Amino acid sequence: MAKAPEMTFDSLSFLSTLTSHPGVYRMYSQDEKILYVGKAKNLKKRVSSYFSSKEHSAKTQALVARISHIETTVTSSEIEALLLEQTQIKKLRPPFNILMRDDKSYPYIFISDHQEYPRLVFHRGSQKAKGRYFGPYPSSGAVRESLDLLQRVFKVRQCEESFFSNRTRPCLQAQIDRCSAPCVGAISPESYQRQVDLAIRFLQGKNTEIIGELVQKMEAASEALSFEEAATLRDQVIALRRVNEQQFVSGEQGEADVFGVQCAPGGICLHRLMVRGGRVIGGKNYFPKVQCEVLEEEVLEEFIPQFYLSRLGSGDVPKEIVLPCTLEGADALQDILSEKFDKKVRIHANVRTLRAGWLKIAQVNAEQSLQSLLASKENSYQRFVALQEALSLDDIPRRLECFDISHTLGEETVASCVVFDRNGPLRSEYRRFNIQGITPGDDYAAMEQALTRRYSKVLANDGVLPDIIVIDGGKGQMTQALRVREELQINGITLLGVAKGPTRKAGLEQLFLNHDKVPVPVASDSPALHLIQYIRDESHRFAIAGHRSRRAKKRKTSPLEGISGVGPKKRRDLINHFGGLQEVTRASEAELAKTPGISASLAEVIYDALHSK
Repeated sequence: MAKAPEMTFDSLSFLSTLTSHPGVYRMYSQDEKILYVGKAKNLKKRVSSYFSSKEHSAKTQALVARISHIETTVTSSEIEALLLEQTQIKKLRPPFNILMRDDKSYPYIFISDHQEYPRLVFHRGSQKAKGRYFGPYPSSGAVRESLDLLQRVFKVRQCEESFFSNRTRPCLQAQIDRCSAPCVGAISPESYQRQVDLAIRFLQGKNTEIIGELVQKMEAASEALSFEEAATLRDQVIALRRVNEQQFVSGEQGEADVFGVQCAPGGICLHRLMVRGGRVIGGKNYFPKVQCEVLEEEVLEEFIPQFYLSRLGSGDVPKEIVLPCTLEGADALQDILSEKFDKKVRIHANVRTLRAGWLKIAQVNAEQSLQSLLASKENSYQRFVALQEALSLDDIPRRLECFDISHTLGEETVASCVVFDRNGPLRSEYRRFNIQGITPGDDYAAMEQALTRRYSKVLANDGVLPDIIVIDGGKGQMTQALRVREELQINGITLLGVAKGPTRKAGLEQLFLNHDKVPVPVASDSPALHLIQYIRDESHRFAIAGHRSRRAKKRKTSPLEGISGVGPKKRRDLINHFGGLQEVTRASEAELAKTPGISASLAEVIYDALHSK
């Protein structure tokens, strides 16, 4: 029997009769399978855009090529169309729509208020118990991290009621100083309630206010010679300051969901950064399924309505939603969210100051998370196979070793050697070399010394030689590596130099093989290049860590000394404000500027001096 000819979709005839009213359109394939569901303020204008002559994304091109016919449902408003679209996406699950997979409710922190000694606990589900709920948090891990911090700082109990009411002696949590042992009356209800109140204010984002009060109490206790109490308060201050450092903003009110989005061949990642009480409480990644490559705007236009209209409860929706680009139909979505959840909800794209900072954090998280996902999806062995093909090697490499040099203006030079096999990094075989007897800052001599020491020892001990030695550097470093290879007669080893490209951006690196002066052509998305970038970055990290450790051991003077504008009084004020030198070095510019007597410009000088060494 002859195969029936495929029918092509007559878009001109269909569009000639299509209404301009709001509504929902459904696209079907020839075998009557749903392809895509969309909504439109103007059906004719929106559907026509799919068949216009302008260039489309790969996703749209693939979708249009499969369309056999289109069905529409007219609605009375854009808001009604948005609701109908989400209902049909959830029911039909079209393959070309962004589909959500995680529909669990969000976790909260619950503080009971009916006992003499309230408890803090993890909570998920209906909020029927009497007490206060804080959240939502992006994941159970974020809740447990917060509970762990609250337990260490404020020593509020988290045990079950049955466990609490039957204790005759303090439990292990009290013995390791993570609980004030209210179960055996080791703390009065009044004192315990003060700690609970501090924990509540912390969860409300009033960190700076709490720290100020604790500092005053610490100074008063010190003047009263109550050094044990002062030390306890000092530890609380330090712990809270560390929390502040992890937040982009502290002490200012704000409630927002901030989304970063990253699209790449092979995957999409959206990162939802949650800000509650002016404090970043964590984030969560989403990896929606798509049929092919899409644009960031397309991802957001489908993901955001589905995310808020089909999954979340009122307590999960913030007052602001911050996006990296303008969302089509944002006004309609604002109205429907505000009406559905009985609160004013705003969607912003062009943001400044604090929100711009949050957006940057979300975007970086999305980029890094997608990079990690793609790296895990690519089998390590396949990357070694790709490297063999890219370098035209006779066999698949078994072992790679990469070298890098780190120093500060020639001071305390350290060379690193990291080792990879087909399963990934072999961290137990990493080595560092403290470089001595060379002119400070001579990277070529440092590379020669590191290579000579490494492979002289390997040969002397009948150790395992690598198939490829990767050199992080250009022509000079490669010349030294070639010389060492010749002197040690290990000519069977391939040398690969990794030089930064003209703009020094990732993906533009140039790879030089042995004596070749022309770089090996490798695509920026090649798994082979990804492997080289990975081992190069790991070598760089390992070298820097060793150099900083060695430099820190050598320096015995305070790093605050010698900073222009910071005399003995300001050094003392900084140390007193933060509770120690280590906390000063951990502080951000904004935190440094909050110290009495330290201006914003001086804070910048101090921060640069502490982090450029």
